[in-house]
Amino acid sequence: MELQNKKIEKDEFMASREEVLSQWPTGARVDLDEAIEFHKQLPRKKLFSRKLRDAKKKGKTLIQPRAGVALVREHIELLTYLQDKGEADLLPTTIDSYTRQNRYKEAEDGIEESVKLSKSMLNGFPAVNHGVDSCRSIVTSLDVPVQIRHGTPDARLLTEISYAGGFTSYEGGGISYNIPYAKDVTLEKTIRDWQYADRLTGLYEELGVSINREPFGPLTGTLVPPCISHAVAIIESLLAAEQGVKNITVGYGQCGNLVQDVSAIRTLEELTEEYLGKQGYSDVCVTTVLHQFMGGFPADEAKAFGVIAWGSAAGALSGATKIIVKTPHEAMGIPTMEANAQGLRCTKQLISMIEDQKLDNPQIDEEKRIITEETRCIIDKCFELGDGDIAKGAVRAFEAGVIDIPFAPSRHNAGKMLPARDNDGAVRIFALGALPFNKELTAFHAEKIAERAAYERRQASFQMVIDDVYAIGKGNLVGRPR
Repeated sequence: MELQNKKIEKDEFMASREEVLSQWPTGARVDLDEAIEFHKQLPRKKLFSRKLRDAKKKGKTLIQPRAGVALVREHIELLTYLQDKGEADLLPTTIDSYTRQNRYKEAEDGIEESVKLSKSMLNGFPAVNHGVDSCRSIVTSLDVPVQIRHGTPDARLLTEISYAGGFTSYEGGGISYNIPYAKDVTLEKTIRDWQYADRLTGLYEELGVSINREPFGPLTGTLVPPCISHAVAIIESLLAAEQGVKNITVGYGQCGNLVQDVSAIRTLEELTEEYLGKQGYSDVCVTTVLHQFMGGFPADEAKAFGVIAWGSAAGALSGATKIIVKTPHEAMGIPTMEANAQGLRCTKQLISMIEDQKLDNPQIDEEKRIITEETRCIIDKCFELGDGDIAKGAVRAFEAGVIDIPFAPSRHNAGKMLPARDNDGAVRIFALGALPFNKELTAFHAEKIAERAAYERRQASFQMVIDDVYAIGKGNLVGRPR
């Protein structure tokens, strides 16, 4: 069947569930009707979608860490610590790498090794292996909503287990969990697989349970221009809404220039609502998330706190609904729970100090205009390439390089567009590739890169890109030559 952005018929969907649930023995425990009843008995304070709606209405910015270990008891202990000592408003369950690749046997081996050695031998929580009841023990043990965060191209079984297990938010999408994560998987396959995940979310919605869905905003995490991550977020929102999803959080990875970051979050919400409305999805609640800097961090903990605080300021001043928080151990690997809690408290302090302040000036107005025009160029071209169908258009856009994610490992990404910072540290386009910008936007980026090159008294070159990738880890924003 040809890929298209069309709601999956219920009979067709229910038939395909049998194959999905048979992929691992824990799938047999999934009972849709019983899962719906479990969700309906959850207290309001544990519902992700409600907490986000309330935060948006009140103009509050919430905080959420990343965290996940191999065993259930230890995972609950970790999340409880981040809830109580880190003051987290929302909690994650980060999934391990084996589960992300549907390698459940290796995940099972990792669980066994973790038991033997009394330490986590996996880099996350293997939810599929632990199954529905273990997931529910996590949800019921905590006082705040919990989200599944992962990176899985084919997340169908994980979605089933997670929803039946009581998790009320789920991250990912057919583009954002393919192009930055996989080498050979086609977009046609991942978009289809994520249509399944979204159709399941829509089915829960039809039965009275609203589960939040969150496209992965940062993509490859380093120097991703706002228009690229915006385009992916908007496309994945449109795909989700067609399958019946009603609560969507669109994300953006902090780049480091305050004006650009504030403008990016604000335009992301505006543009997502605009395109959803144009396509007839006017009943979707859209919220935003800013991911603190996803590139290389300083190894020095004090300097790392500086990066965390800067991201906190950007999230709060932009009015993001939530912030995904980094830790002072970011450069060293998996953090201790104490370090994770420190990052959360640092962010909470910044938000509390800034929440009554506003940031509006002509620079932000101009940056918003630029980001909006760039994003519309890309999204409108996607609709054109797809003859009005955004699923087809997305695939064809990647084939043509109309969407091009920098530094992605996928063979299905052109890799011809290259970003670099301008003289003020905002991320611009060094090599345009096939991005469908008009003459004004093309000239704008060329002028910004040339301005920096003149200031640094060197030719604009790929070396700028390299320098910028490592700059923050070395204590700067712009990768200036020594």
